[in-house]
Amino acid sequence: MATDIRIALDAMGGDNGLAVVMPAASIALERRPDIRFLLYGDRKAIAPYLAADPRLAARAEVFHTDVAVKMTDKPSQALRAGRRVSSMWQAIEAVKTGKADCAISAGNTGALMAMAKFCLHTMAAIDRPAIAALWPTVRGESIVLDVGATIGGDEQHLVDLAVMGAAMARIVFDIDSPTVGLLNVGTEEIKGVEEVKAAGRLLREARLPNMTYRGFVEGDDLGQGVVDVFVTEGFTGNIALKTAEGTARQLGQYMRDAFGHSLMSRIGFLFARKAIAALRERMAPRAHGGVFLGLDGVVIKAHGGADAESYAGAVELGYDMVRQELLAKIREMIAHASDGRPAAASQAIDT
Repeated sequence: MATDIRIALDAMGGDNGLAVVMPAASIALERRPDIRFLLYGDRKAIAPYLAADPRLAARAEVFHTDVAVKMTDKPSQALRAGRRVSSMWQAIEAVKTGKADCAISAGNTGALMAMAKFCLHTMAAIDRPAIAALWPTVRGESIVLDVGATIGGDEQHLVDLAVMGAAMARIVFDIDSPTVGLLNVGTEEIKGVEEVKAAGRLLREARLPNMTYRGFVEGDDLGQGVVDVFVTEGFTGNIALKTAEGTARQLGQYMRDAFGHSLMSRIGFLFARKAIAALRERMAPRAHGGVFLGLDGVVIKAHGGADAESYAGAVELGYDMVRQELLAKIREMIAHASDGRPAAASQAIDT
């Protein structure tokens, strides 16, 4: 592996584009000085940011693109209009050609997944990719996947998710044997749909290295962080993710309403507002972005509305995935898993 970690940024992606991406790159570079950036976007728009930050300019190369994928584009539209010419596509393609070690975008999630799968393809022995999110818990954080890459999945797909999630957890949490649970409607072995029950049997019998399978877990276990990796298919995972994000916003609104009830409560808010803001941010999953797992390359999805600090966290997450050799760890663990993979159709979720 090269000494520098080369990170391709879709500089035009996200709700705020360059206004967030460029300050975030500067923050990440200060923390990880061995990053080298490949910036894909409007050269004229990028130039003032680099002129104002000579340190970043010395560690960045700009590649001009005229096309940016819109947040409202459907994946099919993005592929037709942005293939090979958009800032999103070219950032991903840089990983495929070996110019970059990792691609990061805060742009349209469905378009990013469609382009990444089309350009990079899935790893050998992996049928479908997944999006893994870092989930806040009372213990710290857990990994939840899939949170929206594809709908449905047979037992082998769920086993693949467990393997990929465990490989990511080994890096993120720096543990040799992460604990893994299958999200289900109960912890009893007789409960749940057949695919989940079959996946549980496969994981119990396989006794895969670098993973400790703990059985079924329930929805209320997510916040408790009872395992390091929660596994579910993309439909359920995406609903859980959006529910958690909505609950965090709901709680924030309740607290604002409560603190505005009287003069004394408003005065109390002045003293508590920093703690409230920290609580609201801590409760929201995906604060630093999601990792696309199962692709033959490292791609990170930063939150569309990310601020500079959050986007910088996504850059550092991508850095860690590359530096700690995520793809090699997944391949190593997949090699120990069953090779029997029945064909399964998938349907992308537009998020």
